[in-house]
Amino acid sequence: MASINDGDIQKSIEKLSESLKSLVKSPDWALFVKTGAGKERPPVDLDWFYKRSASVLITIYRRGPIGVAKLRVKYGSRKRRGHKPAKFCLASGKIIRNVMQQLEKAELVINKKDGIHKGRIVLPKGKSLVDKSTVR
Repeated sequence: MASINDGDIQKSIEKLSESLKSLVKSPDWALFVKTGAGKERPPVDLDWFYKRSASVLITIYRRGPIGVAKLRVKYGSRKRRGHKPAKFCLASGKIIRNVMQQLEKAELVINKKDGIHKGRIVLPKGKSLVDKSTVR
């Protein structure tokens, strides 16, 4: 079976987001919210929450124990400030936290609290789901 590192990541995220629609529920406020302070408008795609969930699951799978703070940096963007130089802004923590909590309810990830490296790690059920959705 192919690993996520071997396949096309964009197509894998699309396929994984389709399979996550039955496990993760998009909140009501997802239609109106921006994904970060650096964005000017909400996402145009209506399924953006499921794609973000798939991307977060793959990131947790690849980077090991990881928390909300590191994911906020990963999904952050540049903020345009008019005449002033652009600045980096973090992504929304509530969205990432909500995604991780829903992935925990679906028993795909678990919060590892012991040891030096704390954060969420992927369970075997989540690994198999990610590996099945890998597209070459």
